[in-house]
Amino acid sequence: MKYINKKLTIEKVSVQNIAKKYSTPTYCYSYNQLKENINNFKKNFKSFSPLICFAIKSNTNVNLIREIKKFGLGADVVSMGELMIALKAGINPKKIVFSGVGKTSQEISYAIDKNILLINAESKSEIKEIDRIAKLKKKQIQIGIRLNPNTDAKTLTQISTGKKENKFGVNNKTFFELVTYCKNSKNIDLKCLSVHIGSQILDHKPYEKMLKAVSKIINKINHKFEFIDLGGGMGISYRDNNKKLNYKKYNVAIKKFLKNKKSRIIFEPGRSIVGNIGILISRIIYIKKSVRKNFVILDTAMNDLMRPALYGATHKTLPSIKTNKKSKKTYEFVGPICESTDKFITIKNFQELKEKDLIVICDVGAYGMSLSSNYNVRPKAIELLIKGSKIKTIRKRQKHKDLM
Repeated sequence: MKYINKKLTIEKVSVQNIAKKYSTPTYCYSYNQLKENINNFKKNFKSFSPLICFAIKSNTNVNLIREIKKFGLGADVVSMGELMIALKAGINPKKIVFSGVGKTSQEISYAIDKNILLINAESKSEIKEIDRIAKLKKKQIQIGIRLNPNTDAKTLTQISTGKKENKFGVNNKTFFELVTYCKNSKNIDLKCLSVHIGSQILDHKPYEKMLKAVSKIINKINHKFEFIDLGGGMGISYRDNNKKLNYKKYNVAIKKFLKNKKSRIIFEPGRSIVGNIGILISRIIYIKKSVRKNFVILDTAMNDLMRPALYGATHKTLPSIKTNKKSKKTYEFVGPICESTDKFITIKNFQELKEKDLIVICDVGAYGMSLSSNYNVRPKAIELLIKGSKIKTIRKRQKHKDLM
């Protein structure tokens, strides 16, 4: 994303031209930014060659996942639907990990039939169900057990997953019990210890604490894990003043952790792969003046981008054309949905705007379209992949008749 002759562009295409041809709201993804993110991730951890499983929940567009698959990535899935999308995108089943606390019998059965790499279990009841279904199918199933390391990720409360009060994983005592159960089962092959402490993590220190907790467990147990799944959660910079996660320090911590261990690391990145590749182009419907601020009412709503309403998350917001004329009023960017939470950001000293102007919401590649809905019977936006000057429609805009 950059301004060329005061016009905002994504790769070599101006936002103005995209809106003119495809209307708004429109999700656009940069192919070259995707490529850069994947190569940068690989480069930072190349010393131990991890298996990188893209977190499908962050972006479920099958055509985008096909592009990600071309870089050799696998998939982290948390539902049968996500597993089906990963397989449809051509991802090798032996690079797919099935996570999540509430897998149904149908989902477990489907995963077993597809011969995926791992089912990461999160409770004794789930392991018993995997055992039961595997026995019926006369198969031995590779699983992981998710440990809750009681580690504070120092992130949003809503996306913290590694503390003892969170629903995810099992405590140390239960972990030991489940390892014994697996050893006594003919249908379960315990291959992996799994952890995941949260999302949008910008500090390497919680990861270091997590690794120490995992090391303590491994040192107390007589079991060789072929895989250690460290989850994902690597954050991105949503605002210019956000610090970035120090991959080098995380890499050093993992190398130290792996000393005298023959396990292969699995990562489940989502946001760090696709977060900053996406923008959401919106048009101003009305500007509603009030005493303290002006409401900039967009044709984009919380059904298109849920993160601000759901988490209080903020996204950098830019005009499509730079004028350098500052407004004296504070602007609050809102959507047309009948909810007070249908707002995106409040900004002072933004440039002067007028009705019909285009606004761009940045860094929406992760948990943007995948969290979207049809609330208020609003059709979902179109999705475009931009590669240089080429534009490819990777999901058509919904029409009202599709929803009737």
